[in-house]
Amino acid sequence: MRPSTLRALNRAAELTRQNRLTEAMLIAEPVILTADAYEGEEIRQWLRDHVSDFTGENHRPPKELP
Repeated sequence: MRPSTLRALNRAAELTRQNRLTEAMLIAEPVILTADAYEGEEIRQWLRDHVSDFTGENHRPPKELP
């Protein structure tokens, strides 16, 4: 992932935690929309791995039933 993309995602996460969702979307959306297929997959994985960066909470994946 390009460093500029990572910076934008980190900034969007910071703004989201501050309840500034509109600003977060203005920063993240162009980066996400212009990503190629490879970087798009990296972004999706980063978002999955960093949910707590956006919520400020520590989320654990749901437990699988036996």
